[in-house]
Amino acid sequence: MTSSTTSTFAPTSTSPGPDRLYYAYDPMCSWCWGFRPVWDALKKELPSDLELVYLAGGLAPDNDQPMPEAMQQAIQGYWRDIQSQLGTEFNFDFWNNNVPRRSTYISCRAAIAAANQGAQEQMIDAVQRAYYLRALNPSDVPVLVQLAQELGLDAEQFETDLLSDAVQQTFEQQMTLARQLPIDGFPSLVLETERGVVRLSREYRDHNVLLRQIQSLHAN
Repeated sequence: MTSSTTSTFAPTSTSPGPDRLYYAYDPMCSWCWGFRPVWDALKKELPSDLELVYLAGGLAPDNDQPMPEAMQQAIQGYWRDIQSQLGTEFNFDFWNNNVPRRSTYISCRAAIAAANQGAQEQMIDAVQRAYYLRALNPSDVPVLVQLAQELGLDAEQFETDLLSDAVQQTFEQQMTLARQLPIDGFPSLVLETERGVVRLSREYRDHNVLLRQIQSLHAN
């Protein structure tokens, strides 16, 4: 668990505006998958005047090389730890059915490309379910295009956006902002108000812990 932390990070806007809740994530981050039930419950109860901002923070740069065996074993160990601690479901067939690569930036860009069609959250969900439940490899462009098709998106436009300079630039901007915020990994929640920013507790079991913290900070 991570305690809340105040920061001197400058607000993103000097003019008065709505408080912002930043969610820094990577679709292929296993702890983000473990956090999903709490995150889904929290979103339903967020104050209506709170602006929610997704930041694709990026875990692992593009890489076309197979993941070393030692890394594969280490990541499977993370999955087992999360499964043991939180009861999160994982499909370990992924490691037998694919050639894993330590390459998650493409899934971040997929979320941004889907946002162009109003489906950012749906793509994040689809990537996570593909990776952790369906034993598909979201490091592969054809898999991401398949997910776009399944979501009913314009798959051709999605693929064009996915590989575009514009989406890459947006991704770089999001990574830069995520690294300016007081986060220490993914997932991270940061609340920005006129008084600065606060990193919220990392809570994987009870969304009410986070909700009470947000309500207290947002009301002051």
